[in-house]
Amino acid sequence: MGYYVKSATNQFSMMASRIPVDEALEKSPLTEVQKSKLRLSQQAREFAFHDLHLKQTKNYDSYIDLKRPYVTWVVNAAYKWEMKNYKWSYPIIGEMPYKGFFSEQEAKDEAADLEKSGLDTNVRGVSAYSTLGWFKDSVLSSMLRYKDHDLVNTIIHEIVHTTVYIKSNSDFNERLAVFIGGKGTEMFYKKLEGPDSATVKMIKSENEDDKLFSDFISGQIKNLEAWYKSNSEQNEKIREEQFEKIKTAFKNEMNAKFKTASYQKFTDQKLNNATLGLLRTYMEDLSDFEKLYSKCGENMDLFIEKIKTLEKSKDPSEDLKKLTASL
Repeated sequence: MGYYVKSATNQFSMMASRIPVDEALEKSPLTEVQKSKLRLSQQAREFAFHDLHLKQTKNYDSYIDLKRPYVTWVVNAAYKWEMKNYKWSYPIIGEMPYKGFFSEQEAKDEAADLEKSGLDTNVRGVSAYSTLGWFKDSVLSSMLRYKDHDLVNTIIHEIVHTTVYIKSNSDFNERLAVFIGGKGTEMFYKKLEGPDSATVKMIKSENEDDKLFSDFISGQIKNLEAWYKSNSEQNEKIREEQFEKIKTAFKNEMNAKFKTASYQKFTDQKLNNATLGLLRTYMEDLSDFEKLYSKCGENMDLFIEKIKTLEKSKDPSEDLKKLTASL
């Protein structure tokens, strides 16, 4: 069975098991903690629509019990001797630097095939994803394992994708969703608990750590890019030493700066171009969004309005810089 047919079959099978959130709260064998999180997801959804003014859809008004830890397993890959993500081409949505599977083994098999062709790979389980408006997205049982504020962040993040999506520019799309997800979650809890609550202080600290990590990893990736361009010898041992240098720099420069434990496991993972490419997709140069947000007077409506002017851009990351400079 072809990839697209199999993916569609699994998607429709999953959708067939969804039930309205109200019914899930009343009839599903959920724990009180899970019910609380499901109610919170609805508050986050309403906040995204009515306070952040993100595109209103019927997404996340239903629930699916997956009966597995992740909804999909995602493969991303990168070329070994340059900082360049391998990309898959999809109908309608264009190129993306990852490929999802409903089977963990199929994801691992895909990664193994890519490794045989000389690519770096990374496989990870994913608890949520957006179908970009092609299907009605649901709250998934895998999402109820999140901490409360991470669940709120995820709901907002995914709704951003249905509000602004630039074809074949997944890096820009993901960074935008990361930025609005972080800011939106802070705004949500300010409204829910007040600006001086412990939760708001924690979220602010996490957002500040995101900025620090973004600056750090952006610089390290640029350094590695320069190393690849200047190094003609394709020696795997020397390449591994470059990855270890990144971990050492992290320990020496960053550990004392962080206010939260968000990145405490960074040095535990195996680094290669695929894992760094994934971090680049989500975290590189988040300060560019922060600068525009500041120029917009920290007005989210105006910020999103300005971002939407980039929807036809071939290089939205570069045009974002130009837009900010023009204000």
